[in-house]
Order: sequence, then C-alpha cells, then structure tokens
Amino acid sequence: MAQHSDIQVDKHYDIIIIGAGSGNMIPNHRFDNKSIAIVEKGRFGGTCLNVGCIPTKMFVYAADVADTVRSSGKYGVDSTLDSVDWPGIVSRVFDKRIDPIAQGGEAYRRGPETPNIDVYDQHARFVGERTISTGDGDQKKIISADQIIIAAGARPHILPVIEQSGVPYYTNENVLRLPQLPQTMIILGGGFIAVEFAHIFSALGVDVTVVNRSPRLLKHLDEQVSDRFTELASERWNTRLGHEVAAAEENSNGSVTITLDNGEKLTADVLVSATGRTPNGDQMDLDKGGVEMDGQRIKVDEYGRTTASGVWAFGDVSSPFQLKHVANAEARVIEHNVLNPDDLRAFPHKHVPAAIFTNPQIGYVGMTEQQARDAGHTVTVKVQDYGDVAYGWAMENTTGFAKLIADKDTGKLLGAFIIGPQASTLIQQLVTMMAFDIDVRAMAVDQYWIHPALPELIENALLGLEF
Repeated sequence: MAQHSDIQVDKHYDIIIIGAGSGNMIPNHRFDNKSIAIVEKGRFGGTCLNVGCIPTKMFVYAADVADTVRSSGKYGVDSTLDSVDWPGIVSRVFDKRIDPIAQGGEAYRRGPETPNIDVYDQHARFVGERTISTGDGDQKKIISADQIIIAAGARPHILPVIEQSGVPYYTNENVLRLPQLPQTMIILGGGFIAVEFAHIFSALGVDVTVVNRSPRLLKHLDEQVSDRFTELASERWNTRLGHEVAAAEENSNGSVTITLDNGEKLTADVLVSATGRTPNGDQMDLDKGGVEMDGQRIKVDEYGRTTASGVWAFGDVSSPFQLKHVANAEARVIEHNVLNPDDLRAFPHKHVPAAIFTNPQIGYVGMTEQQARDAGHTVTVKVQDYGDVAYGWAMENTTGFAKLIADKDTGKLLGAFIIGPQASTLIQQLVTMMAFDIDVRAMAVDQYWIHPALPELIENALLGLEF
C-alpha cells in the first residue's frame, strides 16, 4: 500500500473519473500517458444511454408511429392500429441496441485497448483529500489521484409521501423495461420526463393519468407554450392539475391507489414517479474531500473547478442544465482544462437549447417573453401558427406555433419556442442565430427558404417581428 496523507492507499493514479456517462468521453489518446481509474457502480454510458434520452426517444418514435396510424383518417388514409408488441419494442430498444453498447463500453475500458485504465464497479465516497473509497468488505479499495473528475450524474427524486408509503412505483430507470403494458398508469409530475412518458404509454394504448401540483404542465416554458400544451394534454390524457398526493397505498392485486389533497382517490396498475432528479453529490461524503455543495449541486466555478484543489465536476451532479448535450460540452471543457491548467476554458452555457419529445413536440432556446421584459429589453414578439404556412396545411395542424422574442433596438433574438411537429429540428436554426449573433432581419431576407417546406414557419415568424 502507498501512503497518501494519513490514509493507507491501495493505488495512486494520475486521474480518477467518477461516473462513466459523459465522464467516459474524457479519456482519449491525449491521456495515453496518464494512469486513470474509472469508478462506475451502474452501467457504462450513464443515464442518457441506459435509462434516459436515447431509449426514451426510441420508444417515442414507436409512439409517434402509433399516433400517426390513429390519426391517418384526417388525411384520407384508412388505417387501424391492431395491436402493440410491447415485448418486441423493449427488445428492439434494449436487447438489440442499448445493452450491447453499454456492455461494449465497459468491456473496452477493461480490455487491452486501454491498458492505462482500471475500472472499479462500486460506489465512490471521499475519505480524504483527492482520495476515495470504493467497494465493501474484502472488495474495498482506497484509491487516490493527483486529479479527480466527478461526473456522478443524478437520480430520480421521489416524493416523501410515496417513498414512505411503501407502495411499488417505477421511475425512468425501470419503467421502460416493464414485462407487459399495463391497462392503467398514474404519472406523478409535470416536467419533461412526465410528459414524455405520458405520450409513450398513452400512444401505445395505456389509460394514463397525469398528476401535477402545479396547474400548468411544463411551467418552466414560455407561458403561452405551457398554456397551449396543458390544454392539449388535458384533451389527450386524464389530468389532475393543481393537486398534491396526500397518501398512497398498495391494493391486494398489486395496483396502487393515491389520495389527492382534495380527497379524490385514483387507482392504477402502475405508478410512475417523474417529479424531477436529484444530483448524486449528496451520496459521496464530499466534505471529507473538501468539496462544497451549492444547494443540491456540487459547487463549481466557470471552469469546472470545485472548492477542493485538483477536483473537478461537471454534468448533472453540478450543472444547472440536466441535459446530455450540455454534459458533453462540459466534458470537452474539462478534458482541455485537466490537460492545460494554464489555459483554462469556461463552460459554454450561453444559448442552451432543449427539446421535449412529447406530443406535440417542443423545442426552445433563450428567454421567455416575461424573462426578456424583466431583464429590461424592449421586445418585439411574433407568434406564427403552423396552420398559416403551406406545409402546415398539408399536416392539417391547427394547434402548433412558433414564438420568437427579439430585442427591438438591436434586432437580436432573445428567445424562441416552438410547439408542434419537428420542433426539435426547427429550433436548431434559431440556436444558430443566437450562437452567431445574427440579426433577425438579416436572417429572414438574406437567404432562401425552401417553399413549401416547414422552415417557412420560421421565415414567416422572423418577417412578422415588428421594428
């Protein structure tokens, strides 16, 4: 054993990486001369690959196909949805795609291709300065490093009333591996995870009820978008909005009954908790390593440095953005900063976009109208309906729209929100506008917009901004 401070250390490394989601992106050929330990108690690939954005969008695609079949009549196409092969969908997603990638990623790091990397598959806790303990009993190891990178992610938040009741429940981490589709489902929450699952399971034939303490779904969005989505969701699913869960109990047949704060009782075969996610920093004894928290997140500066020398953090464990594309961008910054301590780069947190793959789809970037006004901007706003452009006519879309918020004095785009088909794709050109500081007036007229393609929605919105 080596001696590290006053702690007996089994092995010392140049770098320890805690978490094999975006953390596994960091070791590349530039690190071939570094001894590295990767500590991951779960599956390689992290939340996004295994239980988050990638598998959920594969299920969403199946759900979208099912919805297309059901709605085909309005286009003069006679079709019926005869059945849904749930086990087949699960196998397509996990057996044929996700699980082999996760297993392959771990095998690669354990194999001869990366001889400078050791893998530890138990939970990590700090026991001292840049020193962690991993494993229990005979498997316990104490390892240290010159630098530690914390990329430990986040976990589902469970309401105390649900956790304390002892009722069976599912989260994003296991609901997509249900052995069969239930007939009924209650989903707790009103954020993007909740509404994506509501879309998936309702489209595949489940009777879904969404319970949310706020009267609005997706309340973090621009109010017009949130209001429109809440209206459409209430037509599509059973909703109980503006209510909290007061009690929960399991029934003799395995179903769950919840009682709302107004006394109403709801029963379903399956209960899904989708009430947000909690960063995992609180499970790591960070204080023993001199790493401070900022609320629920690990405290980091703009370069990803924690309060402990030589310790970095990024991704869901420390970032205000629980988004995979942000974690990947932060990983690239950390990779650079660890190797170039005299040339630090800051996290690129400007103009962060996001998309919600529900029905209707939503894409957004920048400020809401209210945020822009509160920030002191003189704003010009345009709401452009899908139904007012030619491709929208083809889609028979009567509910979708794009909302643009721009600064009337400078012509710069401040925020953009799209609710409707292909929103996650359409939003990208607005991200580009903001990233490259393009004047909305120039964007509208200094290029061709293919007619009658759907991007005309954006063209017309830009032209509709008043200056």
